[in-house]
Amino acid sequence: MCANETGGVPENLPTISLSFIFCNIISLSSISAPHVSFFYLGSSHPYLASVAAASSRQSQNGQGKSPGQVFRGSAYPNRFPQRASAGLRRPEAGSAIRRQPSSPVGPAFNRVQPAPPERTPTMSQSNPAFPRRDWAPPSFPRPDWFPGVRRPADVSYAVPDSGYTWSETDTPEIPARDHRPDISEFERWYYNFGPYPPRSTDSDGSRKASLDSTHTRVEPVDAWKPEANLYESGFSVREQEPVPRALEPVSQGDPNCKVDLAFLMDGSWSIGKRRFKIQKDFLAEVAQAINVGVAGPMMGIIQYGDDPVTEISLKSYSNSRDVKSGIDKIVQKGGLSNVGKALSFINKQYFSDANGNRGGAPNVAVVLVDGWPTDKVEEASRLARESGINIFFVTIEGPDDNEKQHLVEANFVDKAVCRTNGFFSLPVSSWFALKKAAQPLVKRVCDTDRLVCSKTCLNANDIAFVIDGSSSVGTGNFRTVLQFVANVTREFEISDTDTRVGAVQYTYEQRLEFAFGQYNNKAELLNAIKRINYWSGGTSTGAAITYTAEQLFSKSKPNKRKIMIVITDGRSYDDVRAPALAVHRQGVIAYSIGIAWAAQDELEYIATDPDKEHSFFVDEFDSLYKFVPKIINNICQEFNSQPRN
Repeated sequence: MCANETGGVPENLPTISLSFIFCNIISLSSISAPHVSFFYLGSSHPYLASVAAASSRQSQNGQGKSPGQVFRGSAYPNRFPQRASAGLRRPEAGSAIRRQPSSPVGPAFNRVQPAPPERTPTMSQSNPAFPRRDWAPPSFPRPDWFPGVRRPADVSYAVPDSGYTWSETDTPEIPARDHRPDISEFERWYYNFGPYPPRSTDSDGSRKASLDSTHTRVEPVDAWKPEANLYESGFSVREQEPVPRALEPVSQGDPNCKVDLAFLMDGSWSIGKRRFKIQKDFLAEVAQAINVGVAGPMMGIIQYGDDPVTEISLKSYSNSRDVKSGIDKIVQKGGLSNVGKALSFINKQYFSDANGNRGGAPNVAVVLVDGWPTDKVEEASRLARESGINIFFVTIEGPDDNEKQHLVEANFVDKAVCRTNGFFSLPVSSWFALKKAAQPLVKRVCDTDRLVCSKTCLNANDIAFVIDGSSSVGTGNFRTVLQFVANVTREFEISDTDTRVGAVQYTYEQRLEFAFGQYNNKAELLNAIKRINYWSGGTSTGAAITYTAEQLFSKSKPNKRKIMIVITDGRSYDDVRAPALAVHRQGVIAYSIGIAWAAQDELEYIATDPDKEHSFFVDEFDSLYKFVPKIINNICQEFNSQPRN
């Protein structure tokens, strides 16, 4: 079995067999140690040198023991000794530990491999194939990651010692486990960095672009939608609603132009679409220039054709911007140019409390006419004026001399406007020049001092004077009474559409001096008062009241306030209670003025309640003038306390 019993070394060392090595080891047991050590240590093959060194140690430790005890007693079964941990092994003297090139840098445990040992005599003790039995236990503490007592099934501690060890080196920090494995890398990046890419590391340290939370916020999307942007899957960037800015203060309007203004715009087919648009632009220009507001002018619009239609009421908008927006929405209705119908509409329905009429502001109506009306306007205009409506006419491309013969009503402008002095009429030669008329019209409308058709306490009355012409008065005192009547009349605006005055003189009988509307000029009316002749006779005041109600108040206009002023100097020969009660029921406001021997009880019966505000008494005729301002103030106070229409 052993080819060379004499201990010769085989010639072919690289191909040496295990049988040859085993036979040499057996034969060495009978040879002295110095010879064996010398023989193998002197060998040039490093493997044989290590084998010889191991054999020498075994022979020294196993003196007195059989070969079987040497190899099978304690060393062989304990080839893999039990260690407290598989941690760092103390390196042999002269051995150098080097890190593998592929090992990362960071605080982790990496396997490192010892450098190839140099050929020194001490290296014979570091053979991993034959570990020494008397190795001391490890002097380093148990690492933190050691799980505890080794379990039989845990074979990780039973692997052969390959010469590798675990050491703590510098490696990058391993990030914690992701708690959101269900999101994509883009979603994770978007969540961490926002819509801006991360910046590169600068010399002063790496900085991350933080999400601007003041303007945007990121919210998860519940489900992906096919039409959604792929780059926004999972999250959406929603801009926060802007902080509401403080509303700009709305103008309260021009207090110097406090009027209730209504425009009657022509919507007939004759005007056409283009000119209808020019008309709307004109109204928008007026709305901007007039400065609409609750403390100033309020503006409304009626479109007329066959029938009038309210487009904007007086209470619809409270500023010019909203009025202009409402004008843009108006659509042409078509039809004829029935201006008379439109004027009746504004008189009966438009200028009402329910529609926004303020009462204390003058009512103004501006009629825009393309050419001429297709119906009559005189009667409707008169009723509107009597209601206190100031009517303006703006005629665009009015009729020429040849077309005037085809008009339904000649001189319709003079018959319709408040006054014929030219202030209330504004002719425009062409539609293209209409916009230039906006500013002049606004100036006229806002000149409230010249809006004489406005219904006030001084121009909305039918006043009847009942004058005592009995013998007790006398001619001189009668002239004093007529002067008192003239002084009261002089305070009112006299015309057919304003205040009208009538007079009755009585004794036993009654005589109508002049009726309502007989004198529509103040100067003529004052002259008529002076021409009244003294009659002389008895005193029948009750009969005179009944006569006045029949001759004057029965013909009074419905929109006029009925006022009766009775002047007497003595007790009546007939009853005054029944006649006075009758006129009170007709809505007549009665004032009684007694002089000298007038009966106080009869004065109270005649006067409207409260008596102290409607009944006056003086001792002498010359003191009558003192009651003129009292009567005027009382009439105006009652007027202002009543509904306007």
